[in-house]
Amino acid sequence: MRTWKGTMRSFEITPIGTVQNERTDVQHTDNWGAVRSTILVDERFGDACLQGLDGFSHVEVLFVFDQFPDHGDYREPKPNRGRPDLPPVGVFAGRGPRRPNRIGVTCCAIESVHGRELTVVGLDAVSGTPVIDLKPVMVEFLPEHVTQPEWVSRLMSEYFRP
Repeated sequence: MRTWKGTMRSFEITPIGTVQNERTDVQHTDNWGAVRSTILVDERFGDACLQGLDGFSHVEVLFVFDQFPDHGDYREPKPNRGRPDLPPVGVFAGRGPRRPNRIGVTCCAIESVHGRELTVVGLDAVSGTPVIDLKPVMVEFLPEHVTQPEWVSRLMSEYFRP
């Protein structure tokens, strides 16, 4: 077993933009599939910062779950969303907002690109959420085969439904 020698460094991340959409309730956790969001990128990046992104069908949006409280102790496995019909899992076996650095990532369909405004569909972040990065989805970065436990399909059955 490899051990970490030294102290874990902390670092600061400055958002690159903000999510704007109709969703404001952080407790409403399903039906993100038809949510249309505009990400307004900060003016410090200039009006051409999204140039070329319109040639891609999808973008990975990295954001911060800033409207959720920090839960501090992540040592005990818990069922996702507190659902007793699901098995308890460790903090890194889920994608929800209750995580150490509260970083979210979602692959979204690109609807339009205009200047510093990127409109996407299917982003599971409420209005006002800080965006920390955008990355175009490239086939070469996608795995050829993905597997997951059966319970994940039950958990996610309503998540991206319109």
